[in-house]
This record gives sequence, C-alpha cells and structure tokens, in this order.
Amino acid sequence: MPVVGKEEIRRSRDMHWLRIDRYYSSEDTFTEDDEKKEGFSGLFGDNGSLGGFGEMEIAADNPQVAFQPVMCQHCNHAPCETVCPVAATSHGRQGQNHMAYNRCVGTRYCANNCPYKVRRFNWFLYNGNDEFDYYMNDDLGRMVINPDVTVRSRGVMEKCSMCIQKTQKTILDAKRDGREIKDGEFETACSSACSNGAMSFGDINDKGSKVAKLLKDDRMYHLLESVGTKPNVQYHTKVRNTKA
Repeated sequence: MPVVGKEEIRRSRDMHWLRIDRYYSSEDTFTEDDEKKEGFSGLFGDNGSLGGFGEMEIAADNPQVAFQPVMCQHCNHAPCETVCPVAATSHGRQGQNHMAYNRCVGTRYCANNCPYKVRRFNWFLYNGNDEFDYYMNDDLGRMVINPDVTVRSRGVMEKCSMCIQKTQKTILDAKRDGREIKDGEFETACSSACSNGAMSFGDINDKGSKVAKLLKDDRMYHLLESVGTKPNVQYHTKVRNTKA
C-alpha cells in the first residue's frame, strides 16, 4: 500500500484497503442503551425546536469499545459490479470481487455505489514519485514491496483483493501435489498477521472448515445485511461477561 502522507490525508485522499471502525458505549446491554436514547424525536421536536436524544450517555462512566475491521466485503450481489462501464470489477469463480486495474478508467462509480465505502482512488502515481518518497523509491526501499502484488497506476480504483495472490498460490500448490486443500491452509495477510486469531479465512464451501462452522453460529451477522448485497465476510457479535 502506498503511503500518501499527511497533506493527502487532510484532503481525504487516504489510501488503505482495511480500516478499523470503533464503537463506544457505556451501557451493559442494548436495552439500556435504547432506553436512554428513546427520547429522540427526529430532526425537529414537537415545538419546532431542534430535536435530540433523551439522554446522552457518558462513556467515561463505564467505558466499552468494540473494534470492527472493515474491508471489501466481496459481495455476491455486488452493487459496484453493475455500475462499472468497462467491467473492471467483476465476480470471480471463487467468490471474490476482482479488480482488473489495467481496465479501470477511473469513473469512481463503484466507490459511489459501494455501501461499505471500502474503495480508494489513486490520485497520483505513488510508485517512483519523488513527491511521495517515503524510503521506497530507491533499490533498497523497494525490497520491502511484495512482488506478487500488482503495482497500480494513477486514475484507478483500489480495494482489498482478499489476497488473491496468496489464495492462487495455495490452490496451485495443492494442484501440483495432487491433493485437496487443507483447512487453515488458505490465509490472507490480515488473518495471518492477527495475533489473537480474531480474523479467520477459509473455504466456506468446505462444510468441515472453521469458517463454515462460524457461519452457522448464532452470533454471526453480516455488515449492512438489510441492503441485500450478500457479502462473503461475516462478523460475530462481541460477548462480554459484565457480571463477573
């Protein structure tokens, strides 16, 4: 991922494929949280004044935070695919939402149509650009760049590829050895880097795999499920023991 620097971040030209959303609360249950906020009466109150919440919570009283990593959800009914005029984003056989970077003409329709806001636009050519020289423009600095990841040019949309280069290598290695892929052999960069095992990746069609079992868990939910995009990324509600 290119480093765009502080000035570009200030212009909302950030560049990342995965963000961490943070949710703060001071209540132990959703019911208590709703009871405090049930006084909300829309934008304007009954007397025409500006409406508001019944009672704002003070997070410092009982601070709780939940972290939610959000990347491209690789939707089965992806709204980004239907609006691309050159079919630069399309659905793959394995369920991933692919990007053909050399086909993208930068209309940014896909970013406008994505309900998760996980796509980023390349405003500049960051590779080999002296303006964005963050110790990666010389021969030694370029050694940290993954040669299996496509270098993107300016004017194209970027997003999480679900580490297509790693999944393809896993498939080809198993094919070369004449065996089936084992559960846990599939890995993405984020799941392999997570030290707590909070992120898992695998073949959801393998009924005995870990991710297939997590899909049937009662705590499982999809992000913005009501939109009907049918994402391939699943989340689990956080469980806290507040009575201990």
